[in-house]
Amino acid sequence: MAASPILDELIAALRCLPGVGPRSAQRMAWHLLQRDRKGASRLTQALERSLAQLRHCERCNGFSEEDVCALCANPRRDASRLCVVETPADLAMIEQTQTYDGLYYVLMGRLSPLDGIGPRELGLDRLLARAGDGEVKEVILATNFTNEGEVTAHTLAALLSARALVVSRLSRGVPVGGELENTDIGTIAQALAERRALS
Repeated sequence: MAASPILDELIAALRCLPGVGPRSAQRMAWHLLQRDRKGASRLTQALERSLAQLRHCERCNGFSEEDVCALCANPRRDASRLCVVETPADLAMIEQTQTYDGLYYVLMGRLSPLDGIGPRELGLDRLLARAGDGEVKEVILATNFTNEGEVTAHTLAALLSARALVVSRLSRGVPVGGELENTDIGTIAQALAERRALS
């Protein structure tokens, strides 16, 4: 409990960030007020501008200042491949590999019946319309390998396969640089099941 209701409100607001507990939020608030008021002002302005000007791209559902984001508008991207990810952070990670030149669709979540998130809440009808635009030939399901991500991928595979689209899934296995003795049994089992010939 802070000495000021306004400070309490700031600390509570900072707790909405993922991984930020009460003590971290308190340290952040004190830091911004005590040592970095310019940074706090810059953060305030950036948040206000983002909330006012960013919207969902009409094609990929990611965040954009325009109706269609720069990535979707890029004529050098392969429009025949559509990679479905859960979040903008997942899209950014795939882009950092510099190995994929197709387009994306961002679900902004994953199916989670226990949390009340079903196909309607994820807007799967928009994804199906996007994938069925006549340009897309392959849909790559890049949802996370969590229980919810697997349910999402399975559901999407069934819906998309019914539309005569090629549907693929990211493979799983031992990470690059990983050692078997430090890898969990499920990952090793999956790597064995999805092994490929070397020649």
